[in-house]
Amino acid sequence: PAYPEDRLAYMLADAAPKVLLTQERLKGILPQTQAHTVALDRDWGRIGEQPDTNLAPQPLSLTPRHLAYMIYTSGSTGQPKGAMNEHRGVVNRLNWMQKAYGLTADDAVLQKTPFSFDVSVWEFFWPLLTGARLVMAKPEGHKDPGYLSDVIRQHRITTLHFVPPMLQIFLEYGKAADCTSLRRVICSGEALPVALSNRFHELLKDTELHNLYGPTEAAIDVTAWACEARTA
Repeated sequence: PAYPEDRLAYMLADAAPKVLLTQERLKGILPQTQAHTVALDRDWGRIGEQPDTNLAPQPLSLTPRHLAYMIYTSGSTGQPKGAMNEHRGVVNRLNWMQKAYGLTADDAVLQKTPFSFDVSVWEFFWPLLTGARLVMAKPEGHKDPGYLSDVIRQHRITTLHFVPPMLQIFLEYGKAADCTSLRRVICSGEALPVALSNRFHELLKDTELHNLYGPTEAAIDVTAWACEARTA
């Protein structure tokens, strides 16, 4: 909703969605669209009358090759580019993450990435697939190290993501060592400096740090590295 109107208009025209889900308070800022608009708050009575079971995929001819989502990322032409991801790619990515890091019912994942970025996909669905807790940060909370420190301690967060610049700010804030519930931190989005990795391990001696990278088109990440504490 915070995007400029011309960007919203471009994405709606480019994606050509059949249905647009929104809220009543946001309809005034939405550009003109041919999509059928459903306000999740105003129209909840009508939504609640629908069946609560999933549609069978076979009659609809749905396969794992159909799109799970499309996220608009920066494009080389100056216009946002819709990166399309199939169900099979996303499921493969989530299954890999579970095999690599193994969430359990004792884990709590902090969902703090805006859902216009692909990291939010695993933040949402990884805990829901594995029976871990999903804790959602308040809007813009991902920019506030004090708020994040409080949420981590209050909700016993074990797993969360940082881009390297925000990880730097989080460590400099001075409360990281108090976040004793943290078991693993995932870092991606930019290059992770060695000095930052070393500082992380100084403050969070019992927490794993994993450096991931990948383009949005490839279902979030394609490379992974476990950053170990320097011993020499």
